[in-house]
Amino acid sequence: MEANYRAWNNEHALLRQQLEQDKNYPAALETFLRHHAAVHAVELDLSGGWSCADEILAGLNESQMRAVPQGGEHSVVWALWHIARIEDVTLNILLADAPQVFQSQGWQKKVGSPYDNVGNEMSPEEIVRLSEAVDLKALMDYRLTVGRRTREIVRSLNFAELQKPPSLERLNRIAEAGAVGEKAAWLLDYWGGKPATNLLLMPATRHCFVHLNEVRRMIPKLKRLPLSLE
Repeated sequence: MEANYRAWNNEHALLRQQLEQDKNYPAALETFLRHHAAVHAVELDLSGGWSCADEILAGLNESQMRAVPQGGEHSVVWALWHIARIEDVTLNILLADAPQVFQSQGWQKKVGSPYDNVGNEMSPEEIVRLSEAVDLKALMDYRLTVGRRTREIVRSLNFAELQKPPSLERLNRIAEAGAVGEKAAWLLDYWGGKPATNLLLMPATRHCFVHLNEVRRMIPKLKRLPLSLE
């Protein structure tokens, strides 16, 4: 297990080198697609590669996924929501200049979420409400749809344009859509302050990996919870 995590980190360093130093975009595309698949369910890419997401989530029941463990800040549901929403917003609006799949395909109704923002700066009460409200299968389906859309976007990119930061107009569209609230406006400064290559290195890959590892560290506490939240 740990060997896979070390290999993923090594490949992330390779992707960064290919994008930022070598500017070897054909090689970067190949690395990205393999690298990105590992942080999604195996259904995203049926080539037989390792799925960090499947490995971490295996064995957790629905009650455990909805619970915020004692001393914790988030539930598994919140983590999945957050990484899916961030990937959807950044890859579609900032890279593809396209609508979020969350809005264009009616995923808020399918998922049953009371919120449409990316989840940063949610209060503890909002996290509990989100965690209890969403349809878990629909949330997993939404994340898979986002991952597939990301791969469509990246395959059609002009990689040479990734050296420039996302445009202010696209950043403003995220705020106008309510995907990032006022308390999380620092996210727009972060995304807008770096070359667009960072969107492939963070929201689409390492950001997912970081939060999936957060879930992995939560598992011992979650396993000690009762089988039902009631």
